[in-house]
Amino acid sequence: MKLVHQINLAFGLLLFLVLTVTAISIHFVLLDHFIGAQKEDMQAMGGLMKATLEQEAFQMTMADTIQVGTMPRTSTGITSLAAVPVTGIDAIITDNMGNIVSGVIPVAPVSPVSPLNSVSSISSMKIGRATAIDAPALQELTTASNLQNIWDGRDGRFITTVNAIPQGTLTLITPVSKITAIEQALFGRLLIVLGVGGALMFLLSLFITKKLIKPLMRLREELKKVKERRFSEVQLIRAGGELGVVAHTVYDLAEELERYSRVQKQFFQNASHELKTPLMSISGYAEGIRDGIFEGESVRKGLDIILSESGRLKNIITEMTLLAKLDSEENIFQSAKVSVQDMLTETIERITPMLVQKGLTMRIVYGEGKTDKMTIAADRDKLLQALLNVLTNATRYANKDICIHAAIHQDRVKISVLDDGAGIPEDLLPYLFHRFVKGKGGENGLGLAISRAIVERCGGLIRANNREEGGAVFTLDFPTAVS
Repeated sequence: MKLVHQINLAFGLLLFLVLTVTAISIHFVLLDHFIGAQKEDMQAMGGLMKATLEQEAFQMTMADTIQVGTMPRTSTGITSLAAVPVTGIDAIITDNMGNIVSGVIPVAPVSPVSPLNSVSSISSMKIGRATAIDAPALQELTTASNLQNIWDGRDGRFITTVNAIPQGTLTLITPVSKITAIEQALFGRLLIVLGVGGALMFLLSLFITKKLIKPLMRLREELKKVKERRFSEVQLIRAGGELGVVAHTVYDLAEELERYSRVQKQFFQNASHELKTPLMSISGYAEGIRDGIFEGESVRKGLDIILSESGRLKNIITEMTLLAKLDSEENIFQSAKVSVQDMLTETIERITPMLVQKGLTMRIVYGEGKTDKMTIAADRDKLLQALLNVLTNATRYANKDICIHAAIHQDRVKISVLDDGAGIPEDLLPYLFHRFVKGKGGENGLGLAISRAIVERCGGLIRANNREEGGAVFTLDFPTAVS
């Protein structure tokens, strides 16, 4: 299944689950709200009815006691209630023994009014003998046991409120089904609204998902090009957020791989050329000596050339092997604390014969701070070779003077090698530390590549630039050794 379909399916299921939980929650909230509101209205109505019954009971008692020449007329004070002008609410009176003595038959109101607004009409009720209950919802309440179940809350089909009156107990009853019908009607409309809203949200999610996934699908196509090594065909995908960052990373990766591929091809071409040249010289002079073409002094000269080219070939192979080991082997590099001052002193001692031969001067300038703290973590022999390669390159192109500047800046050791030569060609600067890249008068183009590999293995950086006043500057930057 495609990713876009997986996301749409997951979002659809999540949306359905959320809407279902929301609908169920709203259902119970609405039902509880309507039942609670109905109970409050019935309690207010019961309070007014209780006050009216108490007043009428008091008046009947006073009327019985003021009769002249006779004893007070015996009366229970239990009366029947006239119709309550509230739709769906019924009243029942029980005596102190729990016997049902009066019931109220529901009468539809003249106009649709709320239960609370209809309470004011209770004062019109009359008192008389108990009448039969003929409402369908109350036919089974004519026994005291059924009414007791409602009082105890064991019958969930009715909502009741109970008030004590002088005649006994006043019970107001309304079926829960009426509240449920109202709630279900409102809930049905709410479900329609939720369904329409959910459908619109799902359609909107399809559009948004398609818009978000489209760059990802295009990025997948570009990654296929990388897999098939078609680096030059990779295009930059325009996207926002983290996806845009990934797209830029893929594009930069493709450019780097393309550049690496070109460098690799160029490396093999240059390597074959560098190896082929001395081999041709060795082969030519060896065949000439064997065939007797060279005689006398020419034989000696040919042998010297064979020895020289053999040494050059050996150096090329040694440097290529060292580069391969620096790139792949970990145990070739033995790190230890190295004093920069001692390292620079030894480097100058080794390169002095070349300086004397070319008539150059070299000086070391240390920056502010104690030189004994100028230590780095490195492989001493490998770092010495890196410095020799950089200084040899400087002596090759310097006119008169070479300056080495060493200082500590922000817990880093910086070593700069400056010469007063013609500088580095601008088109050569970006590739100066690549393998088999050499300028005019260079040897095999591996020295600076080896220096970069060694410096980076030490955790440092090496850079080359041209000076404004003329000449080139090589900067080696290392972290200071931890004490």
